[in-house]
Amino acid sequence: MSSIRVIVLDVLKPHKPILPEFANRLAELPGIIGINISVIEIDQKTETIKLSIQGDSIDYETLKDEIEKLGGTVHSIDKVVAGKRIIQEVETPQDRS
Repeated sequence: MSSIRVIVLDVLKPHKPILPEFANRLAELPGIIGINISVIEIDQKTETIKLSIQGDSIDYETLKDEIEKLGGTVHSIDKVVAGKRIIQEVETPQDRS
């Protein structure tokens, strides 16, 4: 069982399916309780989006497979929170520059 509770992905997807359909399909996956999608860039054929996903037990491989079934590609994993609780990031002096 996965202990991933939050994952943030940079994804390239075609314009279709539209964002509400894309979000609803991913939200149906087991272990996911919420999804936030932000559009980063749009070009003629694709959209670059940031997927912020929260859940009780997110299976990354299942999530990645579903994104690919919807025509998307994961460019990067930008953040992961795992464990029994969600721990907030702590700002350090290096973050201020």
